[in-house]
Amino acid sequence: MPQPIKLQLVDDHEIFLEGLISLLDEEWIEISGTSQNGKKAIELLENDPPDMLLTDLSMPEMDGIELVRKVKQTHPEVKILVLTMHNDKPTISEIIMAEAEGYVLKNSSKKELLKAIQRISAGGTYYSNEVMEVILRRMQKTIKRQEVEIILTERERQVLHLIGEEKSSEEIASELSISRRTVETHRKHLLRKTNNKTVVGLLKYSYQAGLIDWN
Repeated sequence: MPQPIKLQLVDDHEIFLEGLISLLDEEWIEISGTSQNGKKAIELLENDPPDMLLTDLSMPEMDGIELVRKVKQTHPEVKILVLTMHNDKPTISEIIMAEAEGYVLKNSSKKELLKAIQRISAGGTYYSNEVMEVILRRMQKTIKRQEVEIILTERERQVLHLIGEEKSSEEIASELSISRRTVETHRKHLLRKTNNKTVVGLLKYSYQAGLIDWN
């Protein structure tokens, strides 16, 4: 059996936290800790870093947006999935710019939440359909395409396109009939060629540069 995914949960509503723990009662998930604000989440993370942080946004002392920024600055290896009721453009834009790996609304199903956790854990990203619509509308209105001189191989373009479709490394490997290790190698090359450190940064850059099209 593979090691379970260590999740730290952050939400200022204790009843919701208890419900979330029950909802995520799966063999492949380990709840490593819970916090009710970003400040306490940082303290807990320093003592016992999780694989993934599952956080709300509206919280006292330190809200989720600041929490995402701080975690990505100090522990970039920790994946972040935002679970919130906020679906407004400014909030979504701030979370995307902070490079969280996922954004799911609280009215989503258990199936979608588990799918998001699995995909992000496997090296992908996950944004619910409502969130993706907001992201794409914003990009279409505010981002101007730039001409860049980046040479990608045909295989790298294929991998990049599938990353843009939020496919995990396993899914990409299966679709292209290559090994996961080869997919990871292509991913590293793409990050290096575009001068990015994260998959979210890669996707933002690739859209802006016209390397992929999400229309």
